[in-house]
Amino acid sequence: MQQKIVITGGPGTGKSTIIEELIKRNYTCMKEISREVTLNARKNGTEQLFLTKPLLFSELLLEGRINQYIEAETKNSNLIFFDRGIPDVHAYMNYISIDYPTTYLTKSNLYRYNYIFLMPPWEEIYISDNERYENFEQALAIHNHLERTYKDLNYKIIEVPTGTIEARTNFILDCLK
Repeated sequence: MQQKIVITGGPGTGKSTIIEELIKRNYTCMKEISREVTLNARKNGTEQLFLTKPLLFSELLLEGRINQYIEAETKNSNLIFFDRGIPDVHAYMNYISIDYPTTYLTKSNLYRYNYIFLMPPWEEIYISDNERYENFEQALAIHNHLERTYKDLNYKIIEVPTGTIEARTNFILDCLK
């Protein structure tokens, strides 16, 4: 049976680095799509889609993450890792206090994952860039919204300890054994 595993957390916690390490180890991974959505919007003249049209941004993300979930089901792999899950979309909407359609919750309950690994905020590795505009305090608040959102959806959350990329990746893989 295929296991769907989400690696989530606030910005700058090392999620994508862990995904890259899992890819190096030949695991099937679905990469984060928010940067892609942001860059596409930028090409079409909107500098920060999440800041200027958060509902449109979240709808594009929700659609993209659902498509990833459906695509994952076609993969011939027992373990599929996701860089963020569908519930991350409404966790971010809660963070910025924007109302969103109830379909977000419906979709999060329809497309379920087997494991949720939460990467804690880690100031030593936190970096802002053109697509990541949050400061560290905002990253902490996002972390709290993510944790609450997944708990509200009755997920058991496994927090990944800080450490080297190899140690963090091994921790995740050991939890799956």
